Amino acid sequence: MSWVYLIIAGIFEVGWPLGFKLASTYTKYSVVFIGISVISMALGGVFLYIAQKTIPIGTAYVIWTGVGAAGTLLIGIFFFGDSTGFWRLFFITMIIIGVIGTKIVH
Repeated sequence: MSWVYLIIAGIFEVGWPLGFKLASTYTKYSVVFIGISVISMALGGVFLYIAQKTIPIGTAYVIWTGVGAAGTLLIGIFFFGDSTGFWRLFFITMIIIGVIGTKIVH
């Protein structure tokens, strides 16, 4: 169950930069989106805390940040027109491979 909590934590890790981006894009609702960011930060931390009870801290942190980084990058590409250059995609792929490798050797 700890791995499920860790993935949930990673999803919330995506929520806070997304909330900040939306706050800067839709300034009329910036307070709402910043609130979403703060809630996402808190929930991400709580789920990471729960996951770390049985998953080593290094493994949990790498996966948490990797899911957050990859998820945020994909949201940027699909919803905000961020770059899809070869090297950018290459290096995010390397992060994903590293996260999977960390899980495999756990």
